[in-house]
Amino acid sequence: MAYLFAILAGLCWGVGEVFTRAVLRTHEVTALAAIAIRTTVALPILWGVWAAARYGFAHEVHGPLERASTGTTWKLVLGSGVVAGAAGMAFFYLALGLADVSRVKPIAFGLAPATAVVLGWLLLGEALTVGKVAGLVLIVAGIVLITVR
Repeated sequence: MAYLFAILAGLCWGVGEVFTRAVLRTHEVTALAAIAIRTTVALPILWGVWAAARYGFAHEVHGPLERASTGTTWKLVLGSGVVAGAAGMAFFYLALGLADVSRVKPIAFGLAPATAVVLGWLLLGEALTVGKVAGLVLIVAGIVLITVR
């Protein structure tokens, strides 16, 4: 099920960023306004999904958010909220406002798994296998092939 969700996320992001790039090309909306609108629309939906999951509607819940330790809460706020959420989305939307989605998306979304593999190995003790290293090399090669003019 995890891989199906990952595939669906990738498809949603691919479609969404094409729409975003089309909007930004009109110069009627700035990149930061676009991300503010995206977040404003997404937040009530995400809170609704979380509430539904919390009360047994979905299969995802392991415990209520209120039971998270202070350290866990800060990791979520800083890592997911500030770095990935605010900074990552702002930089990505600023890039989309300046260049083709066919070049920006592979750079951003190719470096994300490469960064996750390396940091997972360094900080979380996850295995760094020959297959993962080969995958990282292929990701970087793919980014170069797609983005170099």
